[in-house]
Amino acid sequence: MKAIKAPLALFDDLENIDNINPSPIILSEHKQDYIQALSFLKSYKGSQGTFNSYRREIEKLLQWSWNVENKPIKNLRRENIESFMFFSQNPPKSWIGTKKATRFIVKNGLRVQNPEWRPFVATISKMAHRQGAKAHTKDFELSSGSVKESFAILSSFYNYLLQEEYVFMNPVALIRQKSKFVRKRQGQQKIRRLTELQWTYIIETVTKMAETDPKQHERTLFILSALYSMYLRISELAASNRWIPTMNNFHRDQDGNWWFTTVSKGNKERQIAVSNAMLNALKRWRLSLNLSPLPSPADTTPLLPKIKGKGPIASITYIREIVQDCFDKAMNQLKKDGFLEEAESLIEATVHWLRHTGISEDVKHRPREHVRDDAGHSSGAITDKYIDIELKERHRSAINKPISN
Repeated sequence: MKAIKAPLALFDDLENIDNINPSPIILSEHKQDYIQALSFLKSYKGSQGTFNSYRREIEKLLQWSWNVENKPIKNLRRENIESFMFFSQNPPKSWIGTKKATRFIVKNGLRVQNPEWRPFVATISKMAHRQGAKAHTKDFELSSGSVKESFAILSSFYNYLLQEEYVFMNPVALIRQKSKFVRKRQGQQKIRRLTELQWTYIIETVTKMAETDPKQHERTLFILSALYSMYLRISELAASNRWIPTMNNFHRDQDGNWWFTTVSKGNKERQIAVSNAMLNALKRWRLSLNLSPLPSPADTTPLLPKIKGKGPIASITYIREIVQDCFDKAMNQLKKDGFLEEAESLIEATVHWLRHTGISEDVKHRPREHVRDDAGHSSGAITDKYIDIELKERHRSAINKPISN
């Protein structure tokens, strides 16, 4: 592929989306494309995650259409979208970054495009990173999930443009064999989760941390308990424009049962059944804050208040660092106790593994439909991915097969 100059970012983050003057960065022939795309993205202001996903895909399409295909997006046809998908699976090196960079930076008091930002980012595993390896552009790979997400977002975008009468067809919908862009995999994809021993070490480690330094780590213990027991995503614990988690998100119904209300992906509200163990974790956390054991309906205290300053924790990165510190300490203890394989595999663990682990443990004992609703899965088929009993039995029946009699 011939060298293609790296494009610059087009759309800022939610807080600054209306503060960028497009005139210096958008050619006049692209202005209507930009206006339509901006209007589409602003309709997703209610959900940070959705906005970020849609911005990423729309931005790449515009940059490819303008800089590679040399067409406005309203002139793209089915074969052009197919070309774009092939391009996304193998972009030029100049379009690939080796670290995540912000789209815009402040320079001389103004927000300007960051020259280090790239539309695609190559990543390496956590283990490789810890061992000193660095990502290279050759490491870039577009996952099958990313391909499917791109198709869905672009189709939604073109449906919007149809309604606005900016285009007269949806070229994405005309692609009948989207499967040719998706790598097929036989069997069930493995769910990334903690082993029973790893989780035991993690929860024991954080409990000791809370006993040693309650001011700092009672909150840590509560965070890990909530992520595991209630299958929460990290975004459901951090405050955002979408919602602020408060103590009265825990509430009791007329039958005396406790529930936790959260706002999840797609700005969807869901109720999660609270176990006795999780309720005890809440009581312990509140007592450490000099609050009553259980919240009243009027208790709007932040669920995760800052240790220094006022207000709730709003940084997902900060919560991730808290959890990672627990993982690191548990990993070191596993090594000391001689569980080297368990320690080594824990290096790859992320915060989201806690959600996966909680779901995987509960589907062994609870009705699938109950776990599905607490997890916020759109269908039971997603929950089924966490059931690996059949895989274990399948392997057990095969392990002693002879090759010759």
